[in-house]
Amino acid sequence: MRRRLLVLPIVLSLVSQAASAQAVAPLTRAERSQFRETSRYADVVAFLDTVGRASPLIHLATFGYTWEGRALPLAVVGRVRDASPGAVRASGKTVVYLQGDIHAGEVEGKEGLLQILRDVARGGHAAWADSLVLLVAPIFNADGNERIALNHRPQQHGPVAGMGTRPNAQGLNINRDFTKLDTPEARAQAALMNAYDPHVLVDLHTTDGTFHAYHLTYAPPLHPNTDAAISALLRDEWLPAITRSAKRKYGYEFHDYGNVPAPESPWAAGPGAERGWYTYDWRPRFSNHYWGLRNRFGILSETYSYLTFGERIEVQRRFVEEIVDWAAANATRIRRITAEADRRGVVGMEMAVTARLRRTGPAEILMGEVTEERNPYSGEVMWRRRDVVRPERMPEFIAYYAAGTERAPAAWLLPDSLGDIADRLRAHGIRVERVAGGAISGAEEFRVDSATTARNESEGHRERRLFGAWRPAQRTLAGNWLRVSAAQPLGRLAFTLLEPRSDDGFAAWGLLDAWLKDNAYPVLRIPTAPSR
Repeated sequence: MRRRLLVLPIVLSLVSQAASAQAVAPLTRAERSQFRETSRYADVVAFLDTVGRASPLIHLATFGYTWEGRALPLAVVGRVRDASPGAVRASGKTVVYLQGDIHAGEVEGKEGLLQILRDVARGGHAAWADSLVLLVAPIFNADGNERIALNHRPQQHGPVAGMGTRPNAQGLNINRDFTKLDTPEARAQAALMNAYDPHVLVDLHTTDGTFHAYHLTYAPPLHPNTDAAISALLRDEWLPAITRSAKRKYGYEFHDYGNVPAPESPWAAGPGAERGWYTYDWRPRFSNHYWGLRNRFGILSETYSYLTFGERIEVQRRFVEEIVDWAAANATRIRRITAEADRRGVVGMEMAVTARLRRTGPAEILMGEVTEERNPYSGEVMWRRRDVVRPERMPEFIAYYAAGTERAPAAWLLPDSLGDIADRLRAHGIRVERVAGGAISGAEEFRVDSATTARNESEGHRERRLFGAWRPAQRTLAGNWLRVSAAQPLGRLAFTLLEPRSDDGFAAWGLLDAWLKDNAYPVLRIPTAPSR
């Protein structure tokens, strides 16, 4: 009896340790279902709560609400006192934001980020905390995530029990909303940037389309107005380095995002376009281009739809790990480049108001094949990647050049009556100052010669293009006015939003139509001499 009593504490200790290990190693819904299902909102919240209680490095918060009122969960990972923006900024470390599920049919990022958080809770990736703080937002389009159906993205290889929707509960694509800010989710992300000021941001997606042989494709910010040092580091060093590393470690093939459109396709360069590898739209309505105009390292990730669901999660997870490993090894350099970009003024610079694809190459593109399989629940055809690689040399169209330019002024002036516009500027974090009315000299006004309006509505708007020129104007400012200086860290973004010919500004979205009277653009500007 005494021997049994002596053994009992040991047994109880082992049971307790096993229970503790299980507590910090929960399975995702995808794992529990053998990758038939994807995690629901409640699954994600419960998973975060478990890993948050298990590790002193994981602090939980929320950073806004969806259209239907769901709190957007955020895991702050690092040696900080809590999850607050003040604590993160006070750390002095490089901050990396990881975002999943902006399109809720592309759910690999969500599942992979949960796995990474579990690894951290179990003591993995410990070196990251030496130089980094991570902000992990695994379920950004939480409303769309809950709208599970078997017929969403049917040719994608799972999850076979269904997935969510591309738009949010408003019916809007959040990844077309980063300039106009019509969705609460995009506003929440802008508010997060203003509060936490991440240096690196990664948006996790899944792509279909061309039958190529890549496991994952990626893109840096593509807008020509992105700070040159940010673009150069991503294109010339960072992304090539992780491509080589993933090939060496896992045998994965990574490359710049692209598709080979069919000759009759209107996609990319238009019908009859030269056969080549074409990237996507450059405008900052897309997340990583928007982040680039904020002087931050924005990275798009696209796993390949025709890998199995479990394979896609693994590939996405490894991509994120490689990105973060490189950021940890180069943390000081990343902070320095973003700080220099913030200080580097745009006043007097010739900047793009629209862009066109730049032809380079030819380059070797890895084309591939798929085979048909059936979804066991819907009977729909799914495509599965075959391990076939057919190199083909073709030109690449993976970068843009300025097709139209305008010189950045010293400042823009707008009447206080444009209250909605001022609200959107402030939501972006752009500084807006009140100025007294009265006579001004040296101002310019934009006279509209012509305009076009899209026939069809897009994202709740009919897109517009204004044509004309800035002309000297002697004006007396009646009432209250607002001044937006171009000499601020977000000057590149302010230029895109306020210039009348910008192809992704407030005018382009039709947000200024009510104030376009007598062919006069309602925003004035104070010009300046060219930069030297």
